[in-house]
Amino acid sequence: MPVPPDSRSEPPATPASAPAASSFARVSLLVYTLLIVYASWYPFSGWRDMGLKPFDYLGARLPYYWTVFDVWTNVAGYVPLGLLLVLALHPRLRPWWAVWPATLAGVLLSACMEAVQTYLPTRVPSNLDLLTNSLGVALGALLGAACSRTFLQDSRLLMLRRRWFSGAAGRGLVVAWLWPLALIYPQNHLFGLGHLVPPLSAFFSDLFDTPIDLATTWLNSAQPSAEQYWLADVIVTACGLTGAALLVLLLMRRQAPRRRLVTLYLLACIATKSLACALFFAPQNAFVWISPSAVGGIMLGTLMIVGLAWAPPTAQRRVAALALILSLVVTNAVPANPYYLSTLETWVQGKFLNFDGAAQFLSVLWPFLAIWFLLHPVHRRPG
Repeated sequence: MPVPPDSRSEPPATPASAPAASSFARVSLLVYTLLIVYASWYPFSGWRDMGLKPFDYLGARLPYYWTVFDVWTNVAGYVPLGLLLVLALHPRLRPWWAVWPATLAGVLLSACMEAVQTYLPTRVPSNLDLLTNSLGVALGALLGAACSRTFLQDSRLLMLRRRWFSGAAGRGLVVAWLWPLALIYPQNHLFGLGHLVPPLSAFFSDLFDTPIDLATTWLNSAQPSAEQYWLADVIVTACGLTGAALLVLLLMRRQAPRRRLVTLYLLACIATKSLACALFFAPQNAFVWISPSAVGGIMLGTLMIVGLAWAPPTAQRRVAALALILSLVVTNAVPANPYYLSTLETWVQGKFLNFDGAAQFLSVLWPFLAIWFLLHPVHRRPG
């Protein structure tokens, strides 16, 4: 009696006559749309009615004051949306036929984002923003149609993806590639994502119209000692690194170059973190995240990853979920250290206000998204 092949060792056969939808593109589209919504309405406070209708901005004159930076960031911000819309419509619509509905959907989304900004005191709805966003989504849709053969139609890249990753890895790849982006926003610990205390404090302060600091109400207001901070930093760094690396390993087949891929992935994350520190603080601060406790956590996490690299998938999944949960608990239980608070004061916002909101949202969301992926029954099935 023949033994069925290991789902992680041989790629599934996909009939050429039945092209499959890209779950990677569709999940990426959902996440990117949420980021646009959050960035467009950030900081979600001070809502008021100025007596203007939501779409009055459409008939207003173009703004007198604008910068090249504003224009190109508005265009660039919507290019990925147009690209993902075209890829997500496959195979229901052929790529070039999907350009028009993708562009229309992006324009409608941008129009709604600008309309709601009428009720936010820190935001100003602009028809110029709508025009530049529309241009961005149109360019992205054309780019998606031009690149569809590379990403969707039995290209070498797609064949390599099928050879190295399981058939059900689409959602997991989205979660994995969001991790380096989530690390851009400054954290109390190197990999301390999911820090809920600051955004919840701001939310309740705005809701009750009085300053509320949850760190001093439900947490112990006493500052931990330097040794306790050091231990917490090691735990959070090691657990965050272990959870992310094991999540990536779970997506790979046995014949994939697992060590090299995980190493490249972690190096890309470190490079992204360093580049963000250099861009938003100062070039000399590119490696400011390096500290004895962070190095200790990286070493401990590396030992855990090496020890679990060839463990059964079920064990890897459980350890990854437990590591991320422990990281969440410690991150939110330990008060922010003074160095982290001073770092936030120097975090460059200004023109990056939209990006700042999206980065903070992603840094809070990522561990919950990863734990959902690791524990959801659908994702525990063989690929």
